[in-house]
Amino acid sequence: MNFDSDNQIISGSYYQNNYSEQENQRFAQQFEAITLKMVKCLDEGQLTGSEEMQAAVREHFDFCMQFWTPSKEAYKSLAMSFVLPTGYRETYEGYREGLGKYIYDAMVEFADTNL
Repeated sequence: MNFDSDNQIISGSYYQNNYSEQENQRFAQQFEAITLKMVKCLDEGQLTGSEEMQAAVREHFDFCMQFWTPSKEAYKSLAMSFVLPTGYRETYEGYREGLGKYIYDAMVEFADTNL
């Protein structure tokens, strides 16, 4: 997810942010912690299906559940936005080159196995 300078989640004009500044800061911290776990897995050369990476994806799925309840196909569609030219991909690629694709692969595996 993208956050602006006020820790507001940016995901398109359809998103209505009715959360307090404290809630948005908490969301940004949660997102950062999950993303750093995924970066660690990538840096260590773990497979996308590794226990640690799949646990991080589970955290990401649970994070998403605070805002919406994605179906298997919806979660895989969200994952696709991490490899297409979107703000999501830019955010993940800002952490590590190839992170968007790595997370995409892990999310698809998670969705196919768990949803």
